[in-house]
Amino acid sequence: KISNDGLIKHILLLMSSFSSSSRRAIKRLVRSSIGASFGGGLSRTGFGGFAAQIQRLISVGCGSSFSSDLPAAKRTISSTKTTLKSKENEDDERLQIEVPVKFIAHNIDSPPSQLVDTSKSEIIDMFTQAYQMRRLEIAADTLYKSKFIRGFCHLYDGQEAVVVGMEKALTHDDAVVTSYRDHCTHLGRGGTPLEVMAELMGRFDGASKGMGGSMHMYRREAHFFGGNGIVGAQTPIGAGLAFAYKYRKQANVAVAMYGDGAANQGQLFEAMNMAALWDLPIIYVCENNHYGMGTAIERSAKSPNYYKRGDYVPGLKVDGMDALAVKQAFKFSKEHCVSGKGPIVLEMDTYRYHGHSMSDPGSTYRTRDEITGIRQERDPVERLRKLINDLGLLDPTEVKAIEKAQRKIVDEAVAAAKASPEPTSDWLTKNMHVDTRNVRVRGVDAYASHPVV
Repeated sequence: KISNDGLIKHILLLMSSFSSSSRRAIKRLVRSSIGASFGGGLSRTGFGGFAAQIQRLISVGCGSSFSSDLPAAKRTISSTKTTLKSKENEDDERLQIEVPVKFIAHNIDSPPSQLVDTSKSEIIDMFTQAYQMRRLEIAADTLYKSKFIRGFCHLYDGQEAVVVGMEKALTHDDAVVTSYRDHCTHLGRGGTPLEVMAELMGRFDGASKGMGGSMHMYRREAHFFGGNGIVGAQTPIGAGLAFAYKYRKQANVAVAMYGDGAANQGQLFEAMNMAALWDLPIIYVCENNHYGMGTAIERSAKSPNYYKRGDYVPGLKVDGMDALAVKQAFKFSKEHCVSGKGPIVLEMDTYRYHGHSMSDPGSTYRTRDEITGIRQERDPVERLRKLINDLGLLDPTEVKAIEKAQRKIVDEAVAAAKASPEPTSDWLTKNMHVDTRNVRVRGVDAYASHPVV
């Protein structure tokens, strides 16, 4: 049986977003079905009948506003049924969420289902990760403006759902290679905020010992083969990683991530052609944030339908601001690739809030109203927060506690990164594949030279 408390919880959740006429109708049904006091609880069979009556009530309609209440009702009934069936701990109750934006398929007979299997803990973890990523990029913005970070710096805020959703469908035995917008990808692969912050500041505790900077995060133990400073250069590397998996007969997949600006690169099409010829297990991911540097996709691409760019390669267009939709797309794509069907292209419809890099104000080629509109309607962090609230997974004070904890983690990482030492001079020649003894480097003066340390 489902307990009285559990039943009341689900009924209240079901009714929380309903109109007053809908709530009255369900109250009448509850009283007639199980009594006004909810006495005795319901057996699994009894609940099935109760849920079916609610669904019939919804389909017939009991008030003009009931049609708008249907998605919430379906989600709640599905959640409750699954909880009863799985008998899992309430802290990790299984959920099935319908993502609102449909997947658009190219050369795929059966696209992924709109119903995504997830859990309470997974949604909370997604929110936690996305919030930490957002805070980290905001901190990087501040540090850059304070001149603690120099050189190139490309921020990812607005696109967090792509990495958060991707990592829920992959393992760290799968390989990822991406572009120079790589801070959050490093976090997704299990890296720490300290590793990112220290690398941004050129400190020894950084992901690449402070010698790579913003564009060169790296985490070999998690098969993260880094960010790449050359536009599109990661796409043939991804094909090589996929070739290694196939050669070794490993049931893993490689992911090569690139932006809409890199989608016109010739090396992408060369690599994709090879991957298709050899049926390599690779997912090509176009993170379409709608601007290649400062150029809108309508001005840079004759065909901005990037999921179709593979021609003979299957593709999917995905709401890249919805972490659950991203998870579902990657789950589908990994199964496609490891089954021997070859590569697939995912176009993530996403958006970046900052400019192309910190040297780009990001407001000369788009309006502030456009940016504000995306923040209000599609923000990936806020969508996860709303999902938690709508499903009653946490109360507002618990959400605030998560936010406070993540802010503290980022603040501590910033402080530790500032205290981290710079790499010593002997690291200048480490990992060079040549014997540097007796090698001298010419100085500024034509007659001066210096030994290689």
